[in-house]
This record gives sequence, C-alpha cells and structure tokens, in this order.
Amino acid sequence: MTDESTGEVESLSFEKARDELIRVVAELEQGAPTLEESLALWERGEALASRCEQWLLGAKQRLDAPSRDDEARS
Repeated sequence: MTDESTGEVESLSFEKARDELIRVVAELEQGAPTLEESLALWERGEALASRCEQWLLGAKQRLDAPSRDDEARS
C-alpha cells in the first residue's frame, strides 16, 4: 500500500471508512481476479479496519473522560 493511500484512509470519517470496509470485504468474498488484486484489497481492508478502530477508541476515551475526572475529584 502506498503512503498516499494510507494518508487517504487516515482522513476518512468513521462512516466512510466503515462503508468502504464493507465493500472491500464483499469484494474479497467474491474473489478478486488476481492474487495481486486480492492482496491490494486485503491491505486496503486492514488500513480501513485500523481507521475504524482509531475512531472507536477515540470515542471510548471521550466517553470515559468525565468518569475519570469525577474519580480524580473524589
């Protein structure tokens, strides 16, 4: 995967990354015509899954922050 495509993935919203990941998985399930195309799809899927995980971890941290602040004040 190129640095350009990685950078592109890093700028995607959660929803766009998730939707593209769903498309990539569907393509992989159907079987790509060549091994090289399958590998490219797999790498793209890995990058998209990582981006989704970043969003979810960030959301969890934001949700957990108020309870950590309350504990610190106690």
